[in-house]
Amino acid sequence: MSQPIIHIQQLYKKYKDADDFSVNDLSLVVDEKEIFGLLGPNGAGKTTLLSMLCGLIKPTSGNFAIADYTYDKNATTIKKIIGVVPQEYALYPTLTAKENLMYFGSMYGLKGKELSQKVDEALEHLGLGKFAHKRIDTFSGGMKRRVNLIAGILHNPKVLFLDEPTVGVDVQSKNVIIDYLKELNQKGTTIIYTSHHLSEAQDFCTKIAIIDRGKIYAEGTPNDLIANTPNAHNLEDVFISLTGKELRDAV
Repeated sequence: MSQPIIHIQQLYKKYKDADDFSVNDLSLVVDEKEIFGLLGPNGAGKTTLLSMLCGLIKPTSGNFAIADYTYDKNATTIKKIIGVVPQEYALYPTLTAKENLMYFGSMYGLKGKELSQKVDEALEHLGLGKFAHKRIDTFSGGMKRRVNLIAGILHNPKVLFLDEPTVGVDVQSKNVIIDYLKELNQKGTTIIYTSHHLSEAQDFCTKIAIIDRGKIYAEGTPNDLIANTPNAHNLEDVFISLTGKELRDAV
């Protein structure tokens, strides 16, 4: 039986000068080895929640633990056991793919032949082996996404946080990324994932929470959420039913 790996209790976040809380009394438990999707409209609080869990910003109040470690006492340990793949490319454009990955791997304490071999294997696995020594600024969006992903998983994290990992990529790159993530999950990595691709999330995630206005509106397996929402045929129907059709444009 799976054990919880993330505990979130009554988490709040309000940015300076903001009128409303970006995350509002949010509690959640994620079991190990889940592929857990956080879905919501623009401005729902998804990225703010991920940023707190990754230690990038501090909560206004509330607490959380990852693998029984809390950030107030174990921040260094947590950073060693999590991987983060941001929506923006966290790569140096004038370095090659391998140079980027050797640099990021060294930040996790990896070095020498072990690191070089890990980088080579990951690049090959994601169809980038022949481009290892090409500069990142010559890569397509899909290629950059794949290198961005490798940078976050070289140290074999227990928990991997993904913010829109397939945004703006072609179908072939998307399939390669999703298949690779499924392999990582099967080897034991818990995945926390945000996306606006609802059909992708429906097929990819083992469990989903729909978040809006900083609160969780529903949680369950994709099939359960669809079955429990009147007239819903897919996850998009569930999403619209819970969050409405109102546009969420913001400046």
